[in-house]
Amino acid sequence: MPVEYVVLVNKNNQPLGTMEKMEAHERGELHRAFSVFIFNSEGQMMLQRRAEEKYHSPGLWTNTTCSHPRTGEKITEAAHRRLMEEMGFDCELEEAFSFIYKADVGGGLTEHEFDQVFIGTCDKKPTPNPDEVGDWKYIWPGELYADIEKNPANYTVWFKIAIKRLKDYLKKNKL
Repeated sequence: MPVEYVVLVNKNNQPLGTMEKMEAHERGELHRAFSVFIFNSEGQMMLQRRAEEKYHSPGLWTNTTCSHPRTGEKITEAAHRRLMEEMGFDCELEEAFSFIYKADVGGGLTEHEFDQVFIGTCDKKPTPNPDEVGDWKYIWPGELYADIEKNPANYTVWFKIAIKRLKDYLKKNKL
């Protein structure tokens, strides 16, 4: 597997350089990331369960896709690329908001990300990459919020943070 790099940033998302992805996660360095949330036309949210082979947070439910942009890659292009690589489809995306978080994800790894969140609407059936995705489903937001409260250990750390902000964003923008 080729070595992957992340873009290190400051709290204002200004680039500071690059670092090998695993080293950045071992050291807990702030780096650029993105999360994509896809809804169908009925308003249900598409979730994926991370493949069991993932190097961290395996088997946990999370947003439709998330990752890191490559060096020199625009964040929007990266979001579209990973949506296709992980879920096998693409659609229109709009940038909704961003947030910074730092969390232990186990195995001596820390996610410390400037996470830019994108949302989109699509009714295409995904064809997930089994190396990335163990399962997927649509869920009504209200059911999701209740399940996160009841079973928080079933969800990724960043998803639990992002979903609270997404809920506020959707309410504020009457979506």
